[in-house]
Formats: sequence, structure tokens, C-alpha cells
Amino acid sequence: MAATKDRFIETTCELLEAQGYHATGLKEIVEESGAPRGSLYYHFPDGKEELAANAVRRSGEAYARSIAKNLKEDRSISEGVHDFVLNIADRVEASGYRSGGPLTAIAMETATTNQRLNKACRKAFNQIRDVFSEKLVKGGIDSKQAEELAQFITASVEGAIILSRTHHSGEPLRLIAARLRFFLKAFQRRKP
Repeated sequence: MAATKDRFIETTCELLEAQGYHATGLKEIVEESGAPRGSLYYHFPDGKEELAANAVRRSGEAYARSIAKNLKEDRSISEGVHDFVLNIADRVEASGYRSGGPLTAIAMETATTNQRLNKACRKAFNQIRDVFSEKLVKGGIDSKQAEELAQFITASVEGAIILSRTHHSGEPLRLIAARLRFFLKAFQRRKP
């Protein structure tokens, strides 16, 4: 049972990232997942919206884990963020510009039209911000500044993902990777 539910969620994650919420239909999710159609409403009685909210949560958790992996204790945040963003650039290019921002498409589509999905996206983006913030605090930055810097990093990366996918080039992400590394190194040097 759990395997079927997971197949639905994973397939939905992939489809939402590639084409967004409105372009993704339940029929396509069932076909792509290979899961039995009858089990869709068993696992997700509220249908597409509930399934999408679960996919957003899963994407946010995976994204946060990926960031945490790149920000290991033995690495500076400037190098960890730099490498993390370069990995996104490679992923965006390798996907033919269909992936790289698991939350971006759905967040933009549902910001004012679907409270449940907007809430799920906010929670996921906050989770991502918090991973950056935690590493900044461990690096000696006070919690208020760390939270602001983490929001700045998150916004920079998400904006660069949009530009990279739009321009069919990983260069906006590579530019942000280099600039964030420079900025974070300079910030670390100037802190009291």
C-alpha cells in the first residue's frame, strides 16, 4: 500500500516540477506512475489537490536534505552554497530545462488561487530557508541576520532557476553560485 502511495507522490513531484500544477492531470499521474487507478482516491480522497500538497511536502523535504548534505559541518557555507547551486545548474541543463525548481512552478501557479497548496509551498520554502539559516548560525552569525541571509540565498537561487529555465542556460545559476560564494565569504570576514 505504501509503495503505491509513494509512486503517486513521486510521479506527481516529477510532473509538477516539469510542467506545473494546472498542466498535470490525474489521468497522466496514474499512467506515469503505473499504479492502479482505483487506489488514487483511496490514498488521496481529496484528489489532485491533496496529492499535490503531499508532493510539495516531499519535494521540500528532499530539497532541504540536499542542501544539508552540501552544507556539511566540515565545509564553509560559501563553498557549500556554491557547489549546491552548481549542481542545480547541471541538473537544469541535463533535464532539457524541465527540472531544477521542484517548488517554483507550483508556487507561482497557486500563490493566489489555492490556499492549501500555497501553504504547502510556504512551509517547504521555510524549511529550505531554515537549513541555510542553521548553518549560518553555526558559523557564528546571529540568528536574525542568519534568517535574513538564508532568505536572500533562497530567493537568489529560486530566481536563478527561473532565469536558467527561461533562457535555456545554466549561466544564471552559475553566476549566482559565484556571487553568493563571494558575498558569503565577504560577510563572514566582516562579522564581529
